[in-house]
Amino acid sequence: MNTLILGIGNLLLSDEAVGVRIVERLQRDYRFPANVELMDGGTAGMELLEYLACRDHLIVVDAVLSGSEPGSVITLRDDEVPAMFSRKISPHQLGLADVLSALRLTDEFPKKLTLVGIEPQSLEPNIGLTPAIASAVPVAMDRVLAILREQGIQALHQGDIHAQ
Repeated sequence: MNTLILGIGNLLLSDEAVGVRIVERLQRDYRFPANVELMDGGTAGMELLEYLACRDHLIVVDAVLSGSEPGSVITLRDDEVPAMFSRKISPHQLGLADVLSALRLTDEFPKKLTLVGIEPQSLEPNIGLTPAIASAVPVAMDRVLAILREQGIQALHQGDIHAQ
């Protein structure tokens, strides 16, 4: 199974950066099998098209406005994901919605699509996550790892690798 974990967000808008920060932590703390790729998508839009095309599973990690408490982690699957991006919180989500539409039109849409979303507390210009969102990062990371395990994919914690 060809899986991409895509963290998206704007590093200059506080909690909007949470998707990118989660992918950075996953890359730092875990080793993934060759069929799993992690990518910092930043605020890119259509530039991501070639990276997302024909994936077996696309896991998007991003800040989302779900109406939940700040720091809440939600999981949406398949057709629920484009509906979430219709309530966009930033320009990159419009770009991702366009990319997903283009992939559907060209019959290159991922076989499975999962969104791990984190409710932001602040979207103000600032570098760094708010404490509430920083404390949600491990929860969201665990959610991504659980989704991979559901697919039979195991990531090895770097500490476990060095202990062998």
